[in-house]
Amino acid sequence: MTQSEKLTGRPVISATGLFTPSDTITNEELVESFNRYVERHNADNAAAIEAGDVEALQASSVEFIEKASGIKARHVMAKGPILDPEIMSPRWPERSNEELSMLAEIGVKAARQALERAGREAAEVDAVLCAASNMERPYPAMAIEIQQELGIDGFGFDMNVACSSATFGIQTAADYIRSGNARSVLVISPEITSGHLNWRDRDSHFIFGDVATAVLVEDAGIAPATHWDILGTKLKTVFSNNIRNNFGFLNRASPDGEGKADKLFVQEGRKVFKEVVPMVAEMIVTEAENFGLDPQGLRRLWLHQANAGMNRLIAQRVLGHEATADESPTVLDTYANTSSAGSIIAFHKHSDDLKAGDTGLICSFGAGYSAGAVFVRKVA
Repeated sequence: MTQSEKLTGRPVISATGLFTPSDTITNEELVESFNRYVERHNADNAAAIEAGDVEALQASSVEFIEKASGIKARHVMAKGPILDPEIMSPRWPERSNEELSMLAEIGVKAARQALERAGREAAEVDAVLCAASNMERPYPAMAIEIQQELGIDGFGFDMNVACSSATFGIQTAADYIRSGNARSVLVISPEITSGHLNWRDRDSHFIFGDVATAVLVEDAGIAPATHWDILGTKLKTVFSNNIRNNFGFLNRASPDGEGKADKLFVQEGRKVFKEVVPMVAEMIVTEAENFGLDPQGLRRLWLHQANAGMNRLIAQRVLGHEATADESPTVLDTYANTSSAGSIIAFHKHSDDLKAGDTGLICSFGAGYSAGAVFVRKVA
């Protein structure tokens, strides 16, 4: 039987890959650095603060961070400059056009792991989708650079739906499989989110970390024996200003630093919590029923890793009870928010133990607002 005769038009997840930076910043390290910056700022501006012209900065604490988010540590690509009170931002040498870019480098590492786990050669892949919240450049596409490095003869393009990029990428890849336009598609999410974070902002300096994930979406006819059927997907977007990043080639920060804050990640956290939780929970329940699934019968939820409280409430509304760590695993405590990669990390690390026939949900949500749901069933 030829490969084309084996194709079914049914998309599955054949394997996933994960690249984790070696550097870790604990909350204790982060707070110590941030508070040194606060002390220096308040001392340098003591007279203006006393006169009421400048607002004194408030120190952070480990307790505040963990209560607000559930985060205890994060992996980063450049630890030293982030913890330096005079810099407080990642720094690395700019690479030449002849060198592999940083996002492509970590994306390739995650992709190669996914390919190895699936027993697939890169030459057998038809397409690469680079789905992430920030791209290193407008063009050439990161996906094409990754495609070139892996040696894939096909096509690739970048897509950005902020924290939902990976699930949007999975549906796009699944649609290519269903239509017969591809047999094997890599969805890669290299997330160096430390670069868009304002490390001097007490309310958000602890949120993000760096990582790269890869998801190999293939036709069931060529997938390895153990894989995950994609039972259905759902995407949803609703405009909101409550999570925003205004950086772009038309509106970069000015040389004197004015207007810089909104060129990094900014959010109205309480509003996001209040509006996103019911939107996502309702979407999951409705779509599960549309696909003939009992939402309360889902064996595991791999939710977006942004905030422990949000995940707890969403899982409770979907399952009808307080979810256990087994039902809704977290990687937020050690990885922090890794944007679109979060739910994929959770799936990568906490899916091998499920049995054939178990159903689960990969779900992401974030800026836009955007939300993506991927319902899967294990086949072994």
